[in-house]
Amino acid sequence: MAGVGEPDLLVPPGASPHGHSLKPSDARALSSADAVFWIGDALSPWLEGSLEELASDAHVVSLLEAPGTLQLEFRNGAVFAADGHDDHGHDDHSHDGHDHADHDEHAHDHGDHDAHGHDHSDHDHEEHDHDDHGHDHAGHDHSHGGHDHGDHGHSHEGVDPHAWLAPQNGKQWLALIAEELSEIDPANAEIYQSNALAGQAEIDAVVEQVRAGLSQTQGEFVVFHDAYQYFEHSFGVSTLGAISLADASDPSVARIAEIRDAIAEANVSCVFSEPQFNPGLVATVAEGRDVKSVVIDPLGTEIAPGASFYTDLLTDIGAGFVECLSR
Repeated sequence: MAGVGEPDLLVPPGASPHGHSLKPSDARALSSADAVFWIGDALSPWLEGSLEELASDAHVVSLLEAPGTLQLEFRNGAVFAADGHDDHGHDDHSHDGHDHADHDEHAHDHGDHDAHGHDHSDHDHEEHDHDDHGHDHAGHDHSHGGHDHGDHGHSHEGVDPHAWLAPQNGKQWLALIAEELSEIDPANAEIYQSNALAGQAEIDAVVEQVRAGLSQTQGEFVVFHDAYQYFEHSFGVSTLGAISLADASDPSVARIAEIRDAIAEANVSCVFSEPQFNPGLVATVAEGRDVKSVVIDPLGTEIAPGASFYTDLLTDIGAGFVECLSR
């Protein structure tokens, strides 16, 4: 939205998109919003009722359900090889250069558009991604009536909502948001469209940088929780499995044992941890193995909100992969 305004961010850095208590100032911003962009109830089911109550007159856009969005089904089990995760692909788009047209029964485009879009996504940080993001009140999450839903995680059935980690979705959503804002504010339509094109070009440049770095990596890796398959799918890498089923639950003893065995059998060289979760679990599954551990964060908690947030997030995750998998 550079040159027009700045969106309101309702879920601040460090807060969970799965549950957040709305401040009175946030509720006022939401109730006066012209448009609201959120991933959807697959990520933030607690938000739906509040949108109906507080933003009934706004354009409410669920990015995960938007036409042209790449969708991937949740993977099951602790070790993903049995799910054929390497075959995930998305209809016949090529990912910023990688052609996965022949992959897939687990992924699909939601709709048949090829419009580019912007990535106001899940963390709700993404509202501040590119200059185009926003309209005066592009708030994502809000939680109703001050109820704290922080202990709720998303369901692990159906479509994986971590879709912002696919750069093609970031580009898709940029165009979608620009279109929505242009409809609401036609006097500034040219600015919204120009900002979206600039944001898409920035994403393309970062994708090439990340891909170049990943081309120098090797080895098997395990993630803390299964939040990265859109990133994997986009950049041609794949994890062996995940320590935890979801980010709001502790893994069972059986799951930890299965991951430990898989790490040993596959000679895994890298286990990724996340800043929000217990690093002791990573130490447990990697005990006795020559395994490197690096922190990556799908929410970009330590990245300052702003126009470059999304590209900074992709860069940061890519750098984590290079650090952990370079030999």
